[in-house]
Amino acid sequence: MTISNKIIEEVITETAGADVLPLVKLLKNKKNVSEFKLAEALKIEINQARNMLYRLYNANLVSFVRKKDKKKGWYIYYWTFDLKRVKYLAKIIKRKRLEELKEKLAQEKSSQFFVCPNKCVRLDFDHAMSFEFKCPECGAIVQQEDNTEKIKKLEAEIKKLEEEIKQEEKKEKIKLRRIKKRKPKKAKKVKKKKVKKKGVKIKKKRKKR
Repeated sequence: MTISNKIIEEVITETAGADVLPLVKLLKNKKNVSEFKLAEALKIEINQARNMLYRLYNANLVSFVRKKDKKKGWYIYYWTFDLKRVKYLAKIIKRKRLEELKEKLAQEKSSQFFVCPNKCVRLDFDHAMSFEFKCPECGAIVQQEDNTEKIKKLEAEIKKLEEEIKQEEKKEKIKLRRIKKRKPKKAKKVKKKKVKKKGVKIKKKRKKR
């Protein structure tokens, strides 16, 4: 999977929030950036910058080292963005999204839905019945919805995601095969031949009686 800016933005938005994106742009492709410099560049309070960094840290998207300021005596944290972690999280988010779509599709296929003519609400059968098929917002009679197009749209999204995941898995397998081929073969151990040492027999002279 190629890590594009779009993928990075999607992962950050999903895991830490869209407001963290400007901070990630400053961290990207850099190492050990001071939290004070980040706050200064973004023109925000240090506590705000730390809050953003902690959210990224909770998702393991950043790492830090701390160093003591010799003049002021306090610790300053220096942060590094982990791009490899983005790739891993992108896979998880994609699979999670696929499961959500499948659940939604099953619900759309198994339930009847009713909509307000004034587009106030969309209710399933049980909720529509509890409101006596009247909109709880404006009181208009709700009408049964034809959700055929929604089902088709969901099926298309699911198919697209499944194909993307399949292609990514295929690429990963090819990559692993190449890595295995690059590994040097272990040298065979040469068995040393054991040389038998011939013992020297010493004949003891018998004493003559």
